[in-house]
Amino acid sequence: MPRNREAFTLVELLVVISIIGLLIALLLPAVQSARESARRLQCQNHLKQLGIAMSLHHDAIKHYPTGGWGWSWVGDPDQGTGVNQPGGWVYNLLPYVEQSQLWALGEGEQDVAKKRAQATVVLRTTVEVFNCPSRRGSRLFPHSDAPMTNAEKTPMAAKSDYAVNAGDIDFGGGRGPSSIAEGIKPSYNWNDFSQATGISYLRSKVSINQIADGTSNTYLIGEKYVSTGASDSNSEPVTDQGDDQSMYIGYDLDTYRWTELGFTPLRDSEKNSPERFGSTHESGPHLVFADGSVRSISYQVDGEIHRRLGNRQDGLPTDMEE
Repeated sequence: MPRNREAFTLVELLVVISIIGLLIALLLPAVQSARESARRLQCQNHLKQLGIAMSLHHDAIKHYPTGGWGWSWVGDPDQGTGVNQPGGWVYNLLPYVEQSQLWALGEGEQDVAKKRAQATVVLRTTVEVFNCPSRRGSRLFPHSDAPMTNAEKTPMAAKSDYAVNAGDIDFGGGRGPSSIAEGIKPSYNWNDFSQATGISYLRSKVSINQIADGTSNTYLIGEKYVSTGASDSNSEPVTDQGDDQSMYIGYDLDTYRWTELGFTPLRDSEKNSPERFGSTHESGPHLVFADGSVRSISYQVDGEIHRRLGNRQDGLPTDMEE
């Protein structure tokens, strides 16, 4: 006698497929949430490393990294670590994140063309610790076509997802002097930053003794706001003025943020607001304080409290319950 073959009916097969689809739909958000949690932890770890690097720089140089000269300048290893250094805080922090060789590219080079070429290599070199994995990771992105003073134009460059606290007053910047010789002249007319309240800004030399409000009450470095589309490697380089140039340049919107009233953190969106801290995280950006602690700051943080946390010396309380 022939044996009956056991098999699924079409209806049973459709039911099984539906159940599998439902399980996937239920599990996918959990998987995505777990991955985002891992990325957030990595982002926090990056900021922790940068906080430690800032402390190491302070221990060695006796002040936090200087802010450099302006957006047209990249760091120059022959110009030291003080007010004559045209590179910003990211460049000055390189030796303290195990990137001494990158910092020293072009050191002692007398041939102008070769030195500019080495500076361009710096512009195009990524360092993972300066990027948040939730937003875009560490790779090259479109660079502004504006001419650089001590490097060649480059269509792609390394960018940072983190910015240093420049205080609660934005004094403005610019491209800086036209040459090293002009910039180191005592008579050069720099913008007046004597009332700046942050940790790093144009030609700054802020020491820990100047953090009168206490290291646990003062922002050091945080995630920066970037408009959506700017993190797309195929986007135009001018989509966001706070993210259109390399992270190694001097004082500019790309790696500096302020806490003026009205500049509370934003979640990434289409809005162009290059002065603010922010992130792609759902709850808020992470910031490392001058005491080395990393905290998440809500997008709904009180604007006055946020302003005070960006001012190292106003003497006002920063307790969220005040």
